[in-house]
Order: sequence, then C-alpha cells, then structure tokens
Amino acid sequence: MNLHTKITVPYKQILVPCLSLLMLTVIAASGDAAAAPRGASAAVEDGQRDFDWEIGAWHTKVRVLADPLSESEDEWLHFEGTSVVRPLLDRRANVVELKVSGPNGRIEGLNLRLYEPQAGRWSLTFVNIRDGLLTPSVYGGFHDGVGEFYGDDQLGGRPIKVRFLILRQGPDKARFEQAFSDDGGKTWETNWIAVDNRIDNAS
Repeated sequence: MNLHTKITVPYKQILVPCLSLLMLTVIAASGDAAAAPRGASAAVEDGQRDFDWEIGAWHTKVRVLADPLSESEDEWLHFEGTSVVRPLLDRRANVVELKVSGPNGRIEGLNLRLYEPQAGRWSLTFVNIRDGLLTPSVYGGFHDGVGEFYGDDQLGGRPIKVRFLILRQGPDKARFEQAFSDDGGKTWETNWIAVDNRIDNAS
C-alpha cells in the first residue's frame, strides 16, 4: 500500500458536495421550514445562524493521519492553503471550498452544511473533488460554542463511527478535528486537524 492509498479515506471523509444534492436537499429543507410552527421560529432562527461567524476566507493549516485506526506508527501529513465559506439561501445552508497542498500532494473538496429546522440540527456532507464521491453525513450542532457532529461510515470494509468537532478560538481563529472510532464510540482516534485564521469577512 503506498502513501497515496493510505490517505485516500481520511481526507475523502472531510471534504464536500455536489450541487444536484444541494438543490434537492435545500428545497426539501426550505419546504419543511415553511411548515414549522410559528412558535418555533425563534429557535429555528437561532440554529440557522450557527455558522454566520465562519462566512469568509481563511488561511488553513491541515494535518492528516496517514493510516487511521491501524497498528502502524502515527505518520502525520501536512498541508496548507485556503478555506472559503459561502452562504446559500439566506444562510439556511453554506458551502466550504477547501484547497490545500503539501509535500504529499493536494486536497481539494467541498463541505455542504444544511440546517434541518424540525430536528434543530445541521448535517455536514463532504466530497473529495478528486473522486467526486459523497461521504455519509455527520449530524449535530453547537453547544457552548463547540460544534459536535456524529455519523457512521466504513473504513476498509469495517463499520466505524465518525466525530467532527468545531472549536472557535476567538473571532478570527478556529480549529476543526475529525476522529474515528471502531469500538462504538468508546474510544476515538483523531485523524484530521485543521487550524484556520481569518483572511477577510466576505459575506
């Protein structure tokens, strides 16, 4: 197994979505929102603004674990570039465009975030532009300034759980971490760490 093969799964997991899925899902979400009880509007509005702070362009440094959930010694691959977050449909959705590179190659991908009013949660769906494949979504939201998102996936044919964390470290800095678990969430191994510093506040 070469290094390229090792890192295919981890960053396939953290990157983002095709516009056809975007339109279908957002149309469904907006229709559901219209049917939501009037009394729930404040809570929905609050949830829909969870990512407002991130809109704009960021300089990002990324570390990727080459071979997650393995017996091999940890080897971290390093990348650097930009992450641009754009609002969609009155900020009821947003999309992240990631472009980073390093000694081991490039990572280019998208992350589509959609707010679900009835569930009061966000879904995050990633795609690696190299293969164009969507990964299973992770779901969750923000509590006390920390975003926590969980989902299920597979790694090498075995089922795993995925955790994605977003930690704000001030108005112009944020940290993103992805971890896998192969024991039902009892223990987690972090395999992706990104630290972003704001470039601008483009809306």
